[in-house]
Amino acid sequence: MHGEAEGTSTALPDLMATQLAVVFCGINPGLMAAATGHHFVGPTNRFWRVIHLAGFTPDEIRSEDDRQILRYHCGLTTVVSRPTASADQLAPEEFASAAAEFRRKIEHYAPRFVAFLGKAAYAALSGRREVGWGRQADLMGGAIVWVLPNPSGRNRSFRLDRLVAAYQQLRLAVGAAP
Repeated sequence: MHGEAEGTSTALPDLMATQLAVVFCGINPGLMAAATGHHFVGPTNRFWRVIHLAGFTPDEIRSEDDRQILRYHCGLTTVVSRPTASADQLAPEEFASAAAEFRRKIEHYAPRFVAFLGKAAYAALSGRREVGWGRQADLMGGAIVWVLPNPSGRNRSFRLDRLVAAYQQLRLAVGAAP
């Protein structure tokens, strides 16, 4: 089993409430997020800027004010709770052991959409080797599943404009859904 990194906490709190429009699901907390207790705190992470530019929030939220996301009917969680310097440090078994609890969490909070930030976590949870971007055919706990590019600064495949466009597609779907 994996040990806790020295000086870090594994308790990055979920920012969830019932009946949210969308819950954004990161793969797992980064070390800085776990240490500060705030989501997407790294200086190169583009999450807060992207969701603002995509229309989810009227202003760009600062990571230390991450709880404000709930005001806009959005929530935050991670699939695996163990913090790492990079998501590729997670073992496949960690996704498997987290799957049941993650599904229970989604069923309990009942968001309309669950948006996975990156293909890896959804692929692991769904058992699919090939996952496309955007809306998925399956529901999870009654929620529509969406896969978005990871906003991490390490994700060099997506420039800011492409990230914003992908997140805007979800924003439009959320606005159109009953």
